[in-house]
Amino acid sequence: MSEEISESFCQEIIKQYEKNNLRRPVYVIQEHHATRLHWDLRFEDDDVLKSWALPKHPPETEGEKRLAVAVPDHPIEYAHFEGEIPKGNYGAGKVTIWDKGTFEIEEKTSRKWIVDIKGPKLQGRYCLLHFKPKEKNWLFFKLKE
Repeated sequence: MSEEISESFCQEIIKQYEKNNLRRPVYVIQEHHATRLHWDLRFEDDDVLKSWALPKHPPETEGEKRLAVAVPDHPIEYAHFEGEIPKGNYGAGKVTIWDKGTFEIEEKTSRKWIVDIKGPKLQGRYCLLHFKPKEKNWLFFKLKE
């Protein structure tokens, strides 16, 4: 099975949802019951959703650090998606929206993003830190206020 999201499945999502109905820039975390439970962290950037898979529950307090594995970009409309990804597709399984809102970028480089998240569950300043540039692994954590 490919690590890329299915183009036909993405087209179905794009047809089904309207990106103009999103508060922008959009931030979303989707709880994803695939082969293994994980959370998909997504931030709007350059008209796509930059995406990372969190193997553990998203950090809600200072001091909690989470591995964030970079995954392929998704279409912005995907921020609306809740439902079942059919078997045979990458990421097959149930997806629910765990948190959704907006964010502001305070700093963005190829190795570090600092964002101010405005969601019902996650709020405040968070950092994504790319600690091994040739790998997909990042660190996601809440900054001290």
